[in-house]
This record gives sequence, C-alpha cells and structure tokens, in this order.
Amino acid sequence: MEKTTVSRVLRFTRIGIVTQALFCSFAFAVNDTGVTICYDDAFVSACNSALTSDVGTHPRQDARFGRDGGVSKIGGGAAGFDFSKISNAGADLPSSAVLGTAPTDWGCTRDNVTGLWWEVKTLNTTTPGLRDVNNTYTWYDNNAATNGGNAGNLGISASCNGTLTQCNSQAYVAAVNAVTMCGRSDWRMPSYKEAMSIYNAAIPQAALNPSPNDPTYFQNGGFGMSTSNTAPTDTARIFHLDMGGMRTTLKTQGRPVRLVAGTNTYQ
Repeated sequence: MEKTTVSRVLRFTRIGIVTQALFCSFAFAVNDTGVTICYDDAFVSACNSALTSDVGTHPRQDARFGRDGGVSKIGGGAAGFDFSKISNAGADLPSSAVLGTAPTDWGCTRDNVTGLWWEVKTLNTTTPGLRDVNNTYTWYDNNAATNGGNAGNLGISASCNGTLTQCNSQAYVAAVNAVTMCGRSDWRMPSYKEAMSIYNAAIPQAALNPSPNDPTYFQNGGFGMSTSNTAPTDTARIFHLDMGGMRTTLKTQGRPVRLVAGTNTYQ
C-alpha cells in the first residue's frame, strides 16, 4: 500500500477515535468509520494486542473500537454499516433488489443505525427523470431562519433536464415530497453531519469517485449540497468526494443533491 493512502486512512483512524468519544452516549446512533484494518508506522499490520492494545506499539486504533469490529445487523453493508433497500412504495427489499422506477423497484436506502432514509439517484441518459444523477440545482431556501441570511438562487430549468421549472434545492425537495418518494413526504437537504454519517473511510482514495458510500446501497454518485453557511452567506456546504469531507460552494453554482428523510438524536 502506498504511503499516501496509509496516511489518509491513519488520518481517519484518529478522527474515528474522536468520533467514538464524542458520541459514546448515543449507543448505535452514529455510524463507525468503516476502517477494519490496522497499521504500524507506514504499512498495514495485523490487528493484535502487541500493536493496538493500550500498551501496544501503536495503541487505540480505529479498527479496535466501535461497530466495525462486528455486530449483528438488520440489513447489510461493509464493516459496521447496516443498510436496507427500500422500494419506491416504501417496503423493505432484499439486497439484490434492482434500482428502478416501478413501485416495487429499489428507490431509497434506510440506514438501520441512524434511522435516516436516503434518496438513491437514478440514471437515464436518454430521458433523465426527476431524480437523475446528472441533474444539478442551485442552492435556494426562502426561509430566513434556515438560509443563513441569503436565500440563494432560483436556478434555471435546463440544469435539471427540464424536470422542474426552476432547478433549485427547495423546488427539488418540494417535488420529491409531492410524489411521496418511498412512501415519505419529509424529504429535506442533509446536514453536513448526516452526509458524513454514511461516508466509508476505508474506501481507497482512488475509488472515491463516483462515490465514497457503499456501492451496493448507494448507486449513481455520492453527495451534493448540504446546509447554508452563516459566513459567507452566499455559500453552502457541499460534500467533497475526493477528500471525504465538506467544502464550500456558491449558492449560484449548479450542484447535485441527495435528499435525506427522518431524524436522529445526534444531529
């Protein structure tokens, strides 16, 4: 394994330890990092007590703690992640279910750890639909309590292939809720914490594009925009696929969107 890749995983190992400490009071309310391997100074090494115990040469590594060490699951997923496929009508499906637009086809994914439901993007290069992965939206929210002091931009119809009159995040949320995607009408933009909650830090950096998420349960792209920044007010957060974190984008810039539904106590 290249040293740059090792360094990246070690970085998330340290983050994972902090995450475990911060959220230990919320049992199974937050996902683990997905890291299940251990390291010495530069390379992958066996996860044994000589290496990772409190008195080991490289103690308290991420793989030693949390859900990634092995837990029972409702559904499936890598390491400690636990996902279930949900049909467009809202019913549980087997992991082998295929993405589609029919009521019994896979349309969403439920995180059985956090309880959150996630939109799964579709892909049709001939006739893109409402939820097509290639549709982009400007950031817009006319609610002064949640828009960071700047409502954003209404957008134009062309950026989402004519599926909306104005291609912006607020209009998209309204359209998805109007069709009760997967039997729900509480879809919204995810917070940056929610976006990070299903990020798998064990995926090699070269494989992050198109998605840093479990490919069985999240197809056709990773994340897009999140909530507004408070400063500068004309910007919003966006999930950075290459680095596995959040960065800033102008609200006028067309970006992909993946919606979330439900609530979780750690937010």
